[in-house]
Amino acid sequence: MLSEIITVFITLFAVIDILGSIPVLIGLKKKMGEINSLQATLVSGGLMLVFFFAGGEMLNFMGLDIASFAIAGSIIIFFLGMEMIMGLEFFKTENGSKSGSIVPIAFPLIAGSGTLTTIMSLKASYHYSNILIGIVINLVIIFLCLRSLNLIEKLLGPSGIMVVRKFFGVILIAIAVKIFKQNVGL
Repeated sequence: MLSEIITVFITLFAVIDILGSIPVLIGLKKKMGEINSLQATLVSGGLMLVFFFAGGEMLNFMGLDIASFAIAGSIIIFFLGMEMIMGLEFFKTENGSKSGSIVPIAFPLIAGSGTLTTIMSLKASYHYSNILIGIVINLVIIFLCLRSLNLIEKLLGPSGIMVVRKFFGVILIAIAVKIFKQNVGL
């Protein structure tokens, strides 16, 4: 049981890549003001649980397949990467709007197509309770990272954030292209 929990945790941790998303989150925090850590964590956790229990059925009901869902998520991730590299602004927040904690943070950054499809595929190999424990452990780490953004920003400094932001922008675009290529039916 413990080995399954560790495997599920590490798999989800790698797919979610909250540490690699820190530059994106810092950039979004500057645009939106503060990120509601609890809201982003709960919404992303809720999405993970919905997909754990009913993801395939939900997509089938809407006439969608996992590949289409993954391609849509890859496009959003691509635009996030472009923002980071080019300094463009695709995701604009409306005055007084706090929805940025939900889109693009909770979805697709944390609970994106990769995370949600991974959760659905883990069900084929691991016990349900171990998957749920792996999800909860990742949610705790996500919450702590979101809560610590100010400290991380101070540690990196403005030039460190810029370098890390550009680097991870390229990484995000590469991830988006990979997800797109894997799911497009050419």
